[in-house]
Amino acid sequence: MRYLGIDYGTKRIGISISDEAGGFAFPKETIPNDATSIDRIARMIKDERVGTLVVGDTRALNGEENPITREAQSFADALRGHVGIPVESVREAFSSTEAGRFAPKGKHDDAAAAAIILQRYLDAHQKAE
Repeated sequence: MRYLGIDYGTKRIGISISDEAGGFAFPKETIPNDATSIDRIARMIKDERVGTLVVGDTRALNGEENPITREAQSFADALRGHVGIPVESVREAFSSTEAGRFAPKGKHDDAAAAAIILQRYLDAHQKAE
């Protein structure tokens, strides 16, 4: 089963996808966060035959909300109501920093951050089985 990962941002949304076996996450693309985002993600889910959607949880390490947490949660809830597959979450703390280690200096890759978020979920899921 494939998984789709999301790094939510107010301007852009990073998207990642797993391999068929659900073992490895790969950056897919970055899309604008606009009125078409949910439909675009729903189309990707259908086209790629995704079985589970994984959205980064934006809370701080101590569990406290930050300025984007409620907006990101609302987005995840809207997806949940629109896509008809399980929507899971995983902490995204430091995913952008980690992704930045592999990007050219001064560049940020939202899709790479989404892949790190998704890989965290996949790793935790595999250990649980």
